[in-house]
Amino acid sequence: MTRGAPLNLPAYGLGAAGLGNLYTAISDKEAQATLEAAIEAQLNLFDTAPYYGHGLSEQRIGAYLASSEFQPVISTKVGRRLEPAGSADIPDNGFESPAPFIPKFDYSAKGIREAFAGSQQRLGVEAVDILLLHDIGEVVHGAAHDAILAEALEEALPEMAAMKAETKTKWIGLGVNEIDVCRQVLEHVDLDVLLIAGRYTLLEHADSLSFLDECHRHGVKVIIGGAFNSGLLASTGEEPLHYDYVQAPQWAVERTGQLRAVCETFNTPLPAVALQFSGSHPAVACVIPGAKSAAQVRQIADWTQMEIDPDLWDALKDRDLISRDAPVC
Repeated sequence: MTRGAPLNLPAYGLGAAGLGNLYTAISDKEAQATLEAAIEAQLNLFDTAPYYGHGLSEQRIGAYLASSEFQPVISTKVGRRLEPAGSADIPDNGFESPAPFIPKFDYSAKGIREAFAGSQQRLGVEAVDILLLHDIGEVVHGAAHDAILAEALEEALPEMAAMKAETKTKWIGLGVNEIDVCRQVLEHVDLDVLLIAGRYTLLEHADSLSFLDECHRHGVKVIIGGAFNSGLLASTGEEPLHYDYVQAPQWAVERTGQLRAVCETFNTPLPAVALQFSGSHPAVACVIPGAKSAAQVRQIADWTQMEIDPDLWDALKDRDLISRDAPVC
């Protein structure tokens, strides 16, 4: 498989699960304001998926693209088809008031084409910049993992490579929350990019560090999602604490408190440290924090620009809160 065409990614982009009403609903107007603010802040990579709000996130990005002269980098995913719910109950999957569709895993070649056709329609585009195979891995699929992985290698990824050859996308890769499946796929397929959510963060990164080093050596670009670990590292204490999209476990809450305490001694917001940490590894091409309001986008932009005292990084390493080998700003 040949590497894709050159693609200039911003250091920071926008994770668009929130535009699919992740956890709480927002209006179409709020979604458009969020996207406009992201462009103004130069967070001009939008990462979405059919799964996010069961098509709602893609629909809202499509509405923005139709009205905007500026065309951001667009990343979306395949691996789930959206079936009309009809009279069936609509699963929320963590999304408030999702669109009336039921997501179904489908990693067949035919399913990949059908999923992308739906994304083309919702986004209003013929091609995207990045196309990712979504949510393969043992954590998601359990006992079915081996069969899913085989189908991904035999059908989904070859079909995506064909779509790249047809200029339907510039880069192909994986969009996952697991490191092990990335290793397994890279043993068989050369990919352009990996979107890894929640595994290389200020809160947890020791197990992923050597893998990112390996990606850098082999020229595989990495996009970091979930830099706040589902919002935990950006929490104010006034909202439910999430980790990996569910209620945060006690160890994660306690470690976040320890990280925050060190940051406070340097008068530096924890979220700023979290974002800049995730972007410091040389393999990382872009970090895509989620936002669902213009105010949140502006706050994220401010955090990305803050100067961080080098002594803060040393303090975190001295307290064994980050790996001594982890690259920092």
